[in-house]
Amino acid sequence: MHSTEIHTYLHRFFTENNCEILHENEHYLTVQLTIDMDKRIMNRPFYWRYIESVNEIPNPAQLTLITNMQQLQNGMKGEVIHLGSPRLHQLFRLTKEMGQYVKMYERIADTNERRILTPWVGVNYKVSFTSHQTKEILYSVGINLMTGTVVKEFQETIGMRDLSEQSSEQVFHLPYIITPIRALDRLDTVITQVIEGEDLTWVEEAEKRWRKDQAVLDYFYEGQEPKPECYEMEKQAMEERFKPRITVDVVNGGIFYLK
Repeated sequence: MHSTEIHTYLHRFFTENNCEILHENEHYLTVQLTIDMDKRIMNRPFYWRYIESVNEIPNPAQLTLITNMQQLQNGMKGEVIHLGSPRLHQLFRLTKEMGQYVKMYERIADTNERRILTPWVGVNYKVSFTSHQTKEILYSVGINLMTGTVVKEFQETIGMRDLSEQSSEQVFHLPYIITPIRALDRLDTVITQVIEGEDLTWVEEAEKRWRKDQAVLDYFYEGQEPKPECYEMEKQAMEERFKPRITVDVVNGGIFYLK
């Protein structure tokens, strides 16, 4: 997931949850949290318990989130956000809790002409490549429900558009030919193909490391039959550590009607 995609995700997450963007450029954003969002992500229950008990005026926190530290001048203070950062994972989890799927419409300027919007299904997937080390990649993919055209980095595409939960007037929504269920099946296939195209040398390296450590373990317990329980426990722990695994999670998605 590129820094621009992360930035787009953060901007949309906070604006859709009614948090004001106070300052922003393409490399950072400063957000004024709402009371509800502060309670959800800032982990200060004692502050809120006190404020509510004495009936004080609340002061929700502001967050400065930096998505490209290298492009900022020295002295910029804030949280550096990247794919593996705890804050981004926290927002991913919160997205699931608050509603994983949306339906959005591209805004149309007032006009006497009737405009047409085309339906798309867009999904953000988090793919984790895990062995003794973990690498995570976020893939954003969309599919046109009329033509079947697939667009990668779909989050960037919709990030440049003005979207709303309410449709504009004088707009015709094309009925989809491809059902959303079939579209999701197609996107799952696309993600599988993308994963197969990734560099999977890490699998060979993990298995090589696994065999090497297993040989050391076998040597240490050589001649002991039956093997003691501690041998089996160490062997199982080694398998859990080194066995290559690829997991795919849906972060969020929805139907988007676009020009």
